[in-house]
Amino acid sequence: MDLRKVTADDVRSAVARFMERSGLDRFSIRAALIDMDGVLYDSMKYHTLAWQHMMRDVGVECTRDEFYLYEGMTGIATINLLFRRAFGRDADPDEGKRLYAVKTRYFHEFGDREPMPGADRMLRALIRGGIKRVLVTGSAQASLLESLESDYPGAFTEQRRVTALDVKHGKPSPEPYLMGLKKAGEEAANSIVIENAPLGVKAGHAAGCFTIAVTTGPIPADEMWKAGADLVLPSMPEFADLLPAILEMYPVN
Repeated sequence: MDLRKVTADDVRSAVARFMERSGLDRFSIRAALIDMDGVLYDSMKYHTLAWQHMMRDVGVECTRDEFYLYEGMTGIATINLLFRRAFGRDADPDEGKRLYAVKTRYFHEFGDREPMPGADRMLRALIRGGIKRVLVTGSAQASLLESLESDYPGAFTEQRRVTALDVKHGKPSPEPYLMGLKKAGEEAANSIVIENAPLGVKAGHAAGCFTIAVTTGPIPADEMWKAGADLVLPSMPEFADLLPAILEMYPVN
């Protein structure tokens, strides 16, 4: 499937494949596990630039676009990935904390808070549909986490948030989404994951959830399919347009 307009029939076919793969005889949506950067906020352009600047400060050659592929990893995991490549070692814990603080400072300087077009409509549809919502992010970016309630009132309670500070293994490990399922009190068979990056898609797929990828950045749709996405949409506004129909097809029961 390419990134033409996704139809209700496409959704039915994707769900049928998911049910067959998962051994299900029925599917309903009771919970939505939702990534933050690139889904709720158009922030990846600032994250990638901040990572590149910080890494170049310490002598690590890197491209800006490669950080889109690392989205979902914890900060220290990203630092260690590039340190192993450049220096053949991990950063020590204090060094990692210091470097992540520098990356955070750059992030603020470049401009860190732009709600993603369509995200508010997506969340309102989930709220109207009675769907439990859990934030599942690989980030610990306090400025965005603290802005969620003002930007998306009532969308996420404090108890239904999973951040980089809560897990030992970030995406692509399924741990963040398994923790999200636990916080929702739901099974994977009744939950959807909403992601924008291959590592997050892999994590949602590995957790056993119906995983929806939205291509809000430069990563091509093919990478989302390869990572295990069940459905791929070209933008958040298009997903927000389609979501009410999806919820009608697979209602809470």
